[in-house]
This record gives sequence, structure tokens and C-alpha cells, in this order.
Amino acid sequence: MPHLPTPSLPTPSLLLDRNRLEANLARMRSRAEMLGVRLRPHMKTAKSIDVARLALQPGEGITVSTLAEAEAFAAHGITDILYAVGFEPGKAARAEALASRGVDLGVIVDSAAMAEWISGSGPGVGVWLEIDADGTRSGFDPRDPAVTHAAHVLGTRFRGVMTHAGGSYACSTTGDIARAASGERTEVVRAAEAIRAAGIEVPGVSVGSTPTATFAADLSDVTEMRPGVFMFQDLYQAGLGVCTIDDVALSVLAAVVGHRRNGELVIDAGALALSLDRSTSRQTLDWGFGAVCDEDGSLIEGLIVRAVTQEHGIVAARTGAIDPAGFPIGSRLRVLPNHACMTAAAHDGYQVIDHGRVAATWPRINGW
Repeated sequence: MPHLPTPSLPTPSLLLDRNRLEANLARMRSRAEMLGVRLRPHMKTAKSIDVARLALQPGEGITVSTLAEAEAFAAHGITDILYAVGFEPGKAARAEALASRGVDLGVIVDSAAMAEWISGSGPGVGVWLEIDADGTRSGFDPRDPAVTHAAHVLGTRFRGVMTHAGGSYACSTTGDIARAASGERTEVVRAAEAIRAAGIEVPGVSVGSTPTATFAADLSDVTEMRPGVFMFQDLYQAGLGVCTIDDVALSVLAAVVGHRRNGELVIDAGALALSLDRSTSRQTLDWGFGAVCDEDGSLIEGLIVRAVTQEHGIVAARTGAIDPAGFPIGSRLRVLPNHACMTAAAHDGYQVIDHGRVAATWPRINGW
């Protein structure tokens, strides 16, 4: 009999394996210490004060992707916060309110115009300059003189330079990820050196991404790293070689609600519970909309969530048909996510599993 008392849980429910979570946190902490940098974990995946308390050491700061996260974490006493989405004037009042509460809020900009606006009439917050390390998202070209100009006009508000190697997610080998990590470091340090050459102090040099944090060989001249999804891991990270499937701490508990005539199962977790993320379709092993596990979390080889509608998932075998006798109506299954951030965003909290039993319910911070 399964140890998890799932009949007491509604389906779908978001499950978080505390033992795997803590192991993932410990591995990344060890990586940061080995590389000689501070760990400023990105809370965009977990969005949970309870997870943050496990992830942080006293006095450490965090990274967030929404002001709602910043406000919630600040309410729980975390005051060193980097809001790592390009800042714009419409968010000034909320940023100012956080600063007035004693929060050391950092924001990011990628243009001299925004640096000038903040230095003139913007909120009283610290500012990081975002550097484009690999052409995949936003940021200054590290060779652009505008980087040094922006640092100069910010004056005492200037906190440093930061980047995110989004290109690491397109890598096909761990060697490619290591090279992406090297490029990430090279470009952000290049920007820092240009600013220092103009006589301006650069307090922080910050890099991000779970893949590059996992495979970086050298982070000299970098002060901190900001990985996030490492806390939970997911099937996409496993496909990159960042983790194994046994490291994935997040799953969605679902019930079998039907048997299809073609040998497939119907579960009560669809797009709104699992997300529509199909990122593993770009990898060697495609997991459909998620890998299927039994109620205890052990992978059932050969089963995937093949398709989803709003509230239904279709579980299929990679080859052949599923014997419905093995999965009667009401059977519980767990689905591992392709992208933990997207799947978790559909839920308002975690059912925390500790040594096979539901030990707690942890709320999530949703919205912007």
C-alpha cells in the first residue's frame, strides 16, 4: 500500500518532496561555495517564503521576477531583493513604497534613458545594469559605451552589472553549457571592467541560470549567482543533464477518471494543472506534457501525458496500449513537469511530502 495518504488530498494537487528539495538546495549551495560567489537564489520558481527559509542563510538576499514577490518576501523580513525584470516608470510607486519600508530593492535597466530617468525622478532604489551575454533576451551590449554612461549617471544608485545566459537552455551537451557559462562570465566581466576603467566602482557582478551555475568552471571576478529552478528541477533540466529525474521535487497528483477505448487513460489534470509547456519536445527524449509516476513518485517507464485539454490529461504508453485493469478509476498518479515554474504557477500552494507523508501545506505567491 502507498505511504502517501492521497485520498485525503484533492486532485489535482501540487506536491513538493521536501527531501529532494533540500538535497537540491545543498548541491547548489556547495557549487556557490566552490566557485567563491554569493548565492542570491531566484525565487521565481518557488514563490514561497517557506522555501526561501530553507534556501537562505542569515543576511542573504534573493532575486524575484514580480513586485508581488518582493512585497510578500519583504513582509516576512527579507530586505535584500533584486527585481530582475526590466524596470519601467509604471512600477515606480510600488518600488518606492518598498524602499520606504527599509527594503534594499534593486531594479534592472538596459538603456541609458532609463538610467537617466531613475537618477532624475525615479524611485529611491538601487539599479543594476543588465548585460546581454548571448543575444537571447535583453540587456546592453557589453561593448557599448552607453554602459559606462549609464553607470556614471546613476551615481550612488549604481549597484553593478548582471546578466542571464538564456542561451544555455538551447544547449545539447553539458560541454556546451559549460561554454555558455564561460561566455556569460566573460561578457558581464567585460562590462564591469569597462566601467571600472572610467573610474567608477562596480560593487556587484551577477550571473544567473541553473544550467550555467551547475556547469561553470570559473566565476572569478563574479560576486554572485542567481539560479532558480534548481530548487525543484524538472524534466527539461534533466534533459539538459543538469539533474536526474530522481532529483525532480515537484509533481502534480492526479486521479484516473476514465479509460479510452484505444488503451489510454484520462486523468483530472489538464492544461490548467500541468501547463501547456512542451519544452522537452526540443530534446532527445520528449515527455509530452509530463512524465507519469505512481502514487509514491516512482517513474512508470513508458508512460507520458500525451495530450491535454483544459481539465483533462491523456496518459498514453510510448508503445502499445495501457491495460486499464492496472489503473482503476480513482487510482492516483503523479505527473512530473516539463517546466517547474510554469506548472507551479497554476497552483496556490504546495502539499509538502516529507519521507512519504503529507507534512505541511505551504502557500505560494501568485500574481504580479
